[in-house]
Amino acid sequence: MGRNTRKRRTPLATKAIAASAALALGGGGLIWANFYASAHESNNQTWGGNQTKAATAQVATISCPDVQQKLTNVPWRARQGVATELANLDKQITEAYTRLASTRDAQSKDPSFVQNAIVGPLKDKRAATIDRIRIDIQRVGGSVNGWLSQLAACTTQTANQTTAGGQQQNNGGQQQNNGGQQQNNGGQQQGGQQQGNNGGQGGDGPAAADFVDITKVAPNVQGKPQNQQNASTGTFITRCGVNANQNHNSDNVIVAPGVTNGAHHVHDYVGNQKVNAFSSNQTFLQGGTSCQNRNDLSAYYWPVIREQDGTQEKDANADGGGKDLNVGKILVAQQAQIKYVGSPASKVVAMPQFLRIITGDAKAFVNGPGNANAHWSCTGFENKVQLTDKYPICPQGSQVVRSFAFQSCWDGVNIDSANHRTHVAFADPASGVCPNGFKAIPQLTMRLVYNVPQPVVQADGTVKNAYAVDGFPEELHKPITDHDDFISVTTGGLANKIANCINSGRRCA
Repeated sequence: MGRNTRKRRTPLATKAIAASAALALGGGGLIWANFYASAHESNNQTWGGNQTKAATAQVATISCPDVQQKLTNVPWRARQGVATELANLDKQITEAYTRLASTRDAQSKDPSFVQNAIVGPLKDKRAATIDRIRIDIQRVGGSVNGWLSQLAACTTQTANQTTAGGQQQNNGGQQQNNGGQQQNNGGQQQGGQQQGNNGGQGGDGPAAADFVDITKVAPNVQGKPQNQQNASTGTFITRCGVNANQNHNSDNVIVAPGVTNGAHHVHDYVGNQKVNAFSSNQTFLQGGTSCQNRNDLSAYYWPVIREQDGTQEKDANADGGGKDLNVGKILVAQQAQIKYVGSPASKVVAMPQFLRIITGDAKAFVNGPGNANAHWSCTGFENKVQLTDKYPICPQGSQVVRSFAFQSCWDGVNIDSANHRTHVAFADPASGVCPNGFKAIPQLTMRLVYNVPQPVVQADGTVKNAYAVDGFPEELHKPITDHDDFISVTTGGLANKIANCINSGRRCA
């Protein structure tokens, strides 16, 4: 019932996480280290540096065990009820973090305030919600392991700590200054008031150490697996626009069906035009599409990027926006390329109708990097440098690029799973072979290009021209939390056409 160990990061993500630990930044004397080392790397190094200013003991955020990832076997009849309760857990954490961010004055006067007024009551609320999850599962004949109740307690992390799933990371005594816990980033909320002197930052990141000059990063992109004799080498491109019509909401129909604002952050939608918390498979078939190929009714959606320039977006007082501490002007991508590619090891089978895939982890900052799959780069650097837990500062004339490579192996049976992950998997990064029992499917890849003003890390530890991806507020707008969502919906035999194109080695659009 633990984390699914069959899933592997893409080679790009694995290499980016490993390589970035050796980075040193110029400019402002700022040095950062990547503390998200993979399970195969040594964690006994000590790091230090001139971090953005913060009170060392100040609690920066709240880390709670991710109950959803532990629920790998929920009966279908219980899934709607469980999904609703999981969304309640997210809402409780968001409310607790918002209270944390708005009570700094009380915290400074009372060392026990956070525990007594925030973390303790949060545990009680979570315990009741987790018990309702147990009841929902057992009511339909399912079983629940006894440890589920142990996931109620949350921890806090200070400016020199980071957590992963509630476990403090003190590997070899290293200091976990992951450049994001600092709350004195010029926009910190004090006594409930936002001090917007850092380009409109809402008090919960990003921090100076979340940015890196990409020209000073050593190349870290590794080669792709060699094609084997039975490789599927074709590509299929679908053109669905960039969401210029601003189709936005803060729902997530995969993770929190039936729950308004289930994501607590805003998504861009291209492809299917009727995607919200209350959509169904039947709705998708009637939803229309922004894709040029009218048979592509698939839903492609990702969290928006905002330029934190002090501009009040239209959702400044709305759920998912300002109410969830996502602030600033929403940026529309200049390009959005959606491409399906094949497997270096085998032919692919067509994607099943209504297959759901989430790649990356919106909670990777507190969960740890196990499901992280973020790729940040700049035009002109994509084949050399990919970043997982840093936002790139691109040189003049270069644009910010987000890219996603989805899981490309399917269990052959399920279009979804209880934790929305175990029905799909990554192929082995060295060989491209799927895990035992999984079939290769066309791999969805996406590339989003943005014009953003060049961020500048200033001497006082603030960031001019900061930008950040939307996220759960307690995740402090970390780049490692970037993620992407997909629901496969096709008509007119398109799924088979995509697979046949790829298997025959053609280039189709």
